[in-house]
Amino acid sequence: MKKIICFHLLNDYSGSPKILNLILKGLCMKGYEINLVTSRNAGILDELNSCKHIKIYRYRYLFSNNPLLTILRYLYVQLYTFFFSFRYIFHKDVIFYINTLLPIGPALAGRLMGKKVVFHYHENAFAKGLFYRVLAFMMQWLANDIVCVSNFQRNNLKKKEYATVIPNSLSADYEERCRACYVERDYKTVLMLSSLKLYKGILEFVQLSERLPQYHFLLVINDVQKNIDKFCTMYNILYHENLEIWDRQSDVFPFYERASLVLNLSNKKKVLETFGLTVLEAMTMGLPVIVPTEGGIAEMVEDGVNGYKIDVQNLEEIENKINKILLDKFLYHSLCENAKKLSANYSYVSMIDRIDKLLGN
Repeated sequence: MKKIICFHLLNDYSGSPKILNLILKGLCMKGYEINLVTSRNAGILDELNSCKHIKIYRYRYLFSNNPLLTILRYLYVQLYTFFFSFRYIFHKDVIFYINTLLPIGPALAGRLMGKKVVFHYHENAFAKGLFYRVLAFMMQWLANDIVCVSNFQRNNLKKKEYATVIPNSLSADYEERCRACYVERDYKTVLMLSSLKLYKGILEFVQLSERLPQYHFLLVINDVQKNIDKFCTMYNILYHENLEIWDRQSDVFPFYERASLVLNLSNKKKVLETFGLTVLEAMTMGLPVIVPTEGGIAEMVEDGVNGYKIDVQNLEEIENKINKILLDKFLYHSLCENAKKLSANYSYVSMIDRIDKLLGN
């Protein structure tokens, strides 16, 4: 039986453990035996407890508002997982699968033992400061193979020959729900899903709802209601008739069912996204999208085919494009059909098959 040892720093409900959860389930179905080493926190990786061929080892790890305490805890975990890794020193042909840049300790241990080390690289390290740049340098030094989620991400690496682009996907269950769903979108609704960060374009989304009172606007923020209320008070965001603001949701599918169009208003001057899971969720549902002009997220959209690439700085152009999309029925249906077709490039089966091939099978 093929065996991989997987390391992920923090088990939570964010994007990178969600993708890892899908990958490990898929590899398990292909006959892999998997050991997963991660934190004790409640998170999406807890779903793997029920998988027969996956054994989970856990350690204690928490973030802190104190930067010094956070880095000390991080270094402790790297030291712990470095020594933990040597239990596999006499296991032949095991692969060390490192999810994100952060588990650098076990990656180093894997190379010292002569194991194959594969990094699944989710971040844009070169926009995150010195710490992540150092980790990216170490990743390129230690990795036998690097999985990138977009060409944008791969092009920023010096050792491109070790990097393979394998885009993220959604779960097979989500894909099936989209296939089974038919929605008549007579009511014109604009949707955005976002974290609670200014650079994600929350204020601009609210401005669009004020400029376009004839449409309904749905904003789903990945945070608790208490923090959202504080944010709205701080920035004087007023609720009005055509704007709904929701807190963190365990299932966002019903919001896509209500939507006619999905926006990503991330400010490219502050952040360049390596991929867009919400954009893929929209496309799989057959929804057109508007995204920034740069980053991995821009690779997912063909201008005028399944959506448009417009930066948040050009809010008037975004406003005009929303009007054009929602008022021109022929254009709208064309964008919807093309979004559905292009989403097939990001299928779950394809992602698992390509990772399986990369691992040597």
